[in-house]
Amino acid sequence: MDDILQLYERASAESTAIANVKGEAINYASLLTFARRFGDSLASVGIKGDDRVAIVMRNGPQMATTFASCSPWCAVAPLNPAYTADEFEYYLTDLETDLLLVEAGFKSPVLEVAKRVGIQTVEIDIELGLDGVDFGTGNATRQLRTLESIALILHTSGTTSKPKMVPLSQKNLLASAQNIAETLELTEADRCLNVMPLFHIHGLMAPIMATLYAGASVVCTSGFDALRFYAWLEETSPTWYSAVPTMHQAILARAKRNVESVSRNRLRFVRSSSASLPVPVLSGLEETFGTRVVEAYAMTEAAHQMCSNPLPPRERKPGTVGPAAGPKVRIADTADLKFLAPGHEGEIVICGENVTNGYINNPEANAKDFIDGWFRTGDLGIMDEDGYVKVTGRLKEIINRGGEKIAPLEVDDVLLDHPAVEQACTFAIPHEKLGEEVGAILVVREGESVAKDELQRFARERLAPFKVPREIMFLPDIPKGPTGKVQRIGMAERIGLV
Repeated sequence: MDDILQLYERASAESTAIANVKGEAINYASLLTFARRFGDSLASVGIKGDDRVAIVMRNGPQMATTFASCSPWCAVAPLNPAYTADEFEYYLTDLETDLLLVEAGFKSPVLEVAKRVGIQTVEIDIELGLDGVDFGTGNATRQLRTLESIALILHTSGTTSKPKMVPLSQKNLLASAQNIAETLELTEADRCLNVMPLFHIHGLMAPIMATLYAGASVVCTSGFDALRFYAWLEETSPTWYSAVPTMHQAILARAKRNVESVSRNRLRFVRSSSASLPVPVLSGLEETFGTRVVEAYAMTEAAHQMCSNPLPPRERKPGTVGPAAGPKVRIADTADLKFLAPGHEGEIVICGENVTNGYINNPEANAKDFIDGWFRTGDLGIMDEDGYVKVTGRLKEIINRGGEKIAPLEVDDVLLDHPAVEQACTFAIPHEKLGEEVGAILVVREGESVAKDELQRFARERLAPFKVPREIMFLPDIPKGPTGKVQRIGMAERIGLV
C-alpha cells in the first residue's frame, strides 16, 4: 500500500487536485511540492512524526491543502473554527497539542488560548505559494513515517459523555480512501463539489482523500449554503457531491427555484452519509437531478465508510445503507456479541484496515467497544440475505417509555410519509413516571400547514399507541450539531421542553 505522499506522486502532475469555486487550482505537482515543504517546515520547528498539530482554518482550498500536506508528517487534528475560547482550550489541552496552524489573518479566540496555554502558533497562507508554508528556520529534515503512524486525530461528538479521541493511521486513511474511491468508481475525470466541513471525517475522507486517491479533483467551497449551492453547481460542473441528509433536504427544497441550473447539471451520482436518508428525499433527489443517489454508512472510528449502496448495474435498495464496502460487517447479539443470521436485529460490528485500533487514553471505552478484533458501533441494524444493511437505530438513542422500546427512526419514517412534513426528528423527553416519553420536531413544507392532533391521528393509524409522539414542536429548522448532523440525545433540553 502506498503512503499518503505517494498518492500525489502517482497522479498526473498537471491534473487539478484542489480548487476553489473561482476556478483557481492547485495541481498534483504543486500539492506534492507543498507537502514536501510542509514536512521540512514542521521538522525545522521541532515537530516529529508522533507529534500532534492542530489546524484551525475555515472551509476552503487552504484548509484542504494544509490537511493534505501535513498528514504525511504528523498527527493532524482539525478543529471547528467556530469553537468558543473554552472549547478551544479543552480540545487543545486534551490533544496535548505540539503546534497550532491557523489561517493567516483569521481572527479567532484560538490565538489567545494558544498563547495562554503555551502552544507554538504558525500562520499559513497557501495563496502566497511556497513562501506561505516555509515557516521553519531550523536545519532538521523531514522523515517519512510508517503506515501505522497516526495521520489524523478526531474527537467523537460526545453527546452523552466526554468526547473520545480517535486516532487514525495512514493505513486507516488510505484503506478508507481506496474503499470510497472504488465504491464510487472514481476516475481522473471526476470532480467533487465539497460542501462538508473539513474538520469532520465525512468532509476529509469522501471529498478530499478519496478524490486524491483516485487522482481526481475537488472544488472546495466555503461551507454548505443552500442559497449558493445551485450557483456553485453551475459554475464548477461537478460530477458528484456528498452531504448529510439535512443538507440534501435543504438543496431539494430550493430545486424548483433553480430549474435552469438543475437542467444543466452533470452529476454522475449524489452521495449521502452520516445519518439515515429518508426515502422520499432520496427519490426527490434522483428525480430532480436525474441521477443515482448512493447512501453510505460511516463513522469516525472506521475512517468514515463502512457500507454503501452500489452504483448501477448493481442493485440499490432504498432504505438500506447497502452491503459492506471495505471492512467486514456483521450483526451481533448485543449481550454476547454472537453473530446473528440474516433478518435478525442486533448491534452492527465491524473490523478492517480502515478501523482504528482504539481510542487515545481511554482504556475503559477500549475494553467495552473493541472485542476480539471487532469494533462495536453502538448502532442497531438488520442484514438481509444479500448482505444489505438497514440501520434501525442507535442503542443510546432508543426511547424507553415505561419499558417499551421505541426506535426514533421508525417514528421519523411514519411522520415523513405525511404530505405536509418535510423534515422530522423524534427524540426522548424525560418523564417522571415513564422514564421517557416520545417527542418530535417537524419542519412543514413551504405553503403547507398541519396541526399537532392531525399528525398524531396520522401516526396512530400506522404505529402502536405508545410510539405516537405526545409532544410535537413545529420549527423552521431542526437544531443540528456543528457538522450538520442531528443530535437526538439531549434534544429536549436544547429546545426547552425540560
